[in-house]
Amino acid sequence: MPKKVLIAYATRSGSTAEIAQAIAEELGAGGAEVDVHLTRDVEDVGEYDAVVLGGPVIIGWHRDAMKFLGRHKRALAAKPVAYFIVSLEFCRSDTDQFQSIPIFQQPAHGEPPANPNKLRMTEKHNSPAGYLAPVLKKAPAVKPVEVAFFSGYVDYSKQDLFGWLFLKLLIGAKAGDFRDWGAIRGWAADLRAKLGLDA
Repeated sequence: MPKKVLIAYATRSGSTAEIAQAIAEELGAGGAEVDVHLTRDVEDVGEYDAVVLGGPVIIGWHRDAMKFLGRHKRALAAKPVAYFIVSLEFCRSDTDQFQSIPIFQQPAHGEPPANPNKLRMTEKHNSPAGYLAPVLKKAPAVKPVEVAFFSGYVDYSKQDLFGWLFLKLLIGAKAGDFRDWGAIRGWAADLRAKLGLDA
């Protein structure tokens, strides 16, 4: 009987939905039965053997992803779980883990810190540790098998006024698609074994 996997995602303008779908295709290629849903549409995770939770960074990880994590933290603590975090601003780390949790950083995503021994405030905030620490604090009993950090996609025509002001004026984001589909699909393919789907 195939394993059942849930990919729950939050999104602002749709680019994270496309990442979730690509991950689903790779997990499904290994024989798993994969459901893809917005986090707000998921009422129960009990039927799933594993869960992948993702969302973009919008002044922290998307609030719908955080709400999902808080709502289902007891059930998720008993399952293999992985996270993916989509960000425009990213300060690369020279380590492949944070608090003993493996992390994957999309190649060419972000910049290394100017001084690794003394991070500036923005570098601390935009680092894997800065993004991930609040997530782990929200559900400390959930120990993801891995956390991936991917770059995103900016289309100013899809933004409301707040989104436009935030992206354009606050962080100065350039328009364009910065997602690396090879890295996304490669990570998802490797994730099958880590989630216990190849057993």
